[in-house]
Amino acid sequence: MNKVVKNAEEAIQDIKSGMTLMVGGFGLCGIPENCINALVKKGVNQLTCISNNAGVDDFGLGLLLQSRQVKKMISSYVGENAEFERQMLSGELEVELIPQGTLATRCMAAGYGFPVIYTPAGVGTEVAQGKETRFFKGKEYLMEEAFDADFALVKAWKGDTMGNLVFRSTARNFNPSMAMAGKITIAEVEELVPAGELDPDHIHTPGIYVHRIFQGEKYEKRIEQRTVRKA
Repeated sequence: MNKVVKNAEEAIQDIKSGMTLMVGGFGLCGIPENCINALVKKGVNQLTCISNNAGVDDFGLGLLLQSRQVKKMISSYVGENAEFERQMLSGELEVELIPQGTLATRCMAAGYGFPVIYTPAGVGTEVAQGKETRFFKGKEYLMEEAFDADFALVKAWKGDTMGNLVFRSTARNFNPSMAMAGKITIAEVEELVPAGELDPDHIHTPGIYVHRIFQGEKYEKRIEQRTVRKA
């Protein structure tokens, strides 16, 4: 199978309005910038996005929010995006806020083929409203369903033509678990190399999980909040 595509536009060409997308990254670190920009240009809308955060006003998923292409956000942290806040408070945007560990584990469950997980996080709070709970060894747990995403969009440092991926430092974050979980996984990489050039011991995501891969360009790698000491 030839997994290499020319660019982001080709990679996302069959993403349609109304689909559910997993989007890797944490803050602005390790986000699939090229895929997000291509979705903005394509104009698909009514999207449900599963992501740890919602970008900032003028970058990352914030661009899709600005252009009103997102119907629902499923996230853990959204505090850096004023447009997100405005849309949520006005009722324009559906929002499901969930504990970060639950978000990560629901991604992993989808990758492993588990239908549900049980977690103590959220028991007795608004998060648990309308959901089933069970007791294990005297402790109450909340049942959460594995995510069901049409596509997973991830960003890696290096990849090869077979789809094997290597992530760098904290940019690893949610990307490996989301890469396993999408029905179709699209990976954009900073450097694309021929199969066999990556050390097998250094591969974080095996190519079996990746359906399309391309070398991205013009990565900004912004810092969401820069804090430095005074000289």
